[in-house]
Amino acid sequence: MNRRRLVPLALAVLLTGCGIPTDDSPRTVQPPRGPFRGSVPADTTAPAGRAAETLCLVHDNRIIPVVRRVDRPPTIEEQLRHLLSGPTGAERDSGLTSALPGAVNAAGATVTGTRALVEVDEPADDGGRSDEVLAFGQIVCTLTSRDDVTTVAFLRDRKALGVPRADGSLSTEPRTRADYAPLISER
Repeated sequence: MNRRRLVPLALAVLLTGCGIPTDDSPRTVQPPRGPFRGSVPADTTAPAGRAAETLCLVHDNRIIPVVRRVDRPPTIEEQLRHLLSGPTGAERDSGLTSALPGAVNAAGATVTGTRALVEVDEPADDGGRSDEVLAFGQIVCTLTSRDDVTTVAFLRDRKALGVPRADGSLSTEPRTRADYAPLISER
């Protein structure tokens, strides 16, 4: 066969053989649902907002960062309130829970520099969960997901509060995400 005929034929085979169809106009493509290591099914019923808000919930005694879409970036108070409200119905249906009820009653949060200060009340004895390590880890994981927070300090009656790390040790020093890294599973 003549080389002049082989080159266009080979080029035609290469261009048509890639297997990717073309569309006449743009189309929306949905990302695959997984599987992802340690994943929980995504909340496909959540409204799409312009800003992302990360809340750290619990699944199988692991802290799982969950991204919700909101209309605007939340204040630190709003983000803490959303965390304290617990998982949505769809998140509960996918196995997500919270260790906060019965373990930690966070009354409010402020930011000073890059440190979040979280005021904690005495927990109510309501028979809820009592896993303080996961509860404090949820708060630290959630608040340090913000661009303006790198550490979280806990206060009770305006005094530094000793809180547990993932290894169970107590400290009044500000906590970072690294203090709870062994408990955090990314989606």
